[in-house]
Amino acid sequence: MTDDRSDANTPWGAAHADNSDAVAQEPEVFVDYFDGETPTPRRVELKFEGVFLSLTPSEGTPVRWHLADLRRVPDQAGGTEKAGVVLALTDGSPQRLYIPASQPHLADAIAFASPAKSAPPPIPSMRKRLLGMSVAAVASVALILFVLIPVMADQLARFLPPDGEKALGDVTFEQIRVALDQDGGQGVHICERPAGQDALEKMTQRIAKHTTFPYPLSVHVLEHEMLNAFALPGGHVVLFSGLIEAAETPEEVAAVLAHEMGHVAARDPARGALRSAGSIGVLGLVFGDFAGGTVALFLANQLIEASYSQSAETAADVYATDLMVQAGLPPEALGVFFQRLRDLYGDQEGLVQHFSTHPALRDRVQAAAEAGRRSGAQAQSPVLSRREWQALRRICP
Repeated sequence: MTDDRSDANTPWGAAHADNSDAVAQEPEVFVDYFDGETPTPRRVELKFEGVFLSLTPSEGTPVRWHLADLRRVPDQAGGTEKAGVVLALTDGSPQRLYIPASQPHLADAIAFASPAKSAPPPIPSMRKRLLGMSVAAVASVALILFVLIPVMADQLARFLPPDGEKALGDVTFEQIRVALDQDGGQGVHICERPAGQDALEKMTQRIAKHTTFPYPLSVHVLEHEMLNAFALPGGHVVLFSGLIEAAETPEEVAAVLAHEMGHVAARDPARGALRSAGSIGVLGLVFGDFAGGTVALFLANQLIEASYSQSAETAADVYATDLMVQAGLPPEALGVFFQRLRDLYGDQEGLVQHFSTHPALRDRVQAAAEAGRRSGAQAQSPVLSRREWQALRRICP
């Protein structure tokens, strides 16, 4: 075996010098080498080359291990020190080198001169401790998301200045207009034909005079085919022209408008904005930036928001039916419109419903019908005349 020990200052050089006679008697030393890819060991010739171990197979490229990168590990087959020495690399590579007990001088030299420490024996309780810490971490995140953030959002919404909330709603309204504009323009058109605007104002006043809001109410119609309506912070209520066109009576639109008024009165949009900001911030810290992280963040936040929004939607439905009764309008009109949506798109079941921010349509239809039965037969006047209803349906150019 080549005896290259120019680096006599290293522990390996000293140990090798102490065993020079023994090594000289064995010019060729063969040991078992596991490459970490195949289960079968390969016989390699082991040589010292300065601060390296050279592992040369009968065929193939030699492997060189730096002495400072070696560590001793337990024999996974249950062997003992007397059975030989198992070496690995400190970088966690699965490669292994087995020095059998039949090479006592070489094993002693490696055991004495290796600058690496033996791998510590496994700690039996470590897995349990790690499992406990993981469970505690998940529970802490769940506590923050489902308890602390909702409580803080509700508290902060009470102290949010109306002017600041309105400014937030103004900015959000413009952002939504731009986001919905598929042509990449300045935003979807706000429908404001005078006759239609007058009809919308009459409908709004008919309902709003029976309630109060923390700030002035602003009702907008956006030219978009979506069958939807929503409320924003600061008293903004948005109706899409697609919803007005899908409705068969003005009372159906009035019921949807009353529903959104319920959100405004409860300041649900402000709570939702604060809750979403807090949830996304915490989830961003947990998930970090990785492939697919954006999708995970979105789904997790939707799952969290579903439980809050479903409760808020149910409360807004109750608010709307009560308000319709006070305004002398049929509360079941809300259920009639929901039933039309259900006929067009079906209800949301299973996992889809779980991620939905709205309760099941069938439940909302039943609740509105029950509200109509409780109100009894009362004298009701239409919310709009036939002419006004047609003007509202043509509010967009």
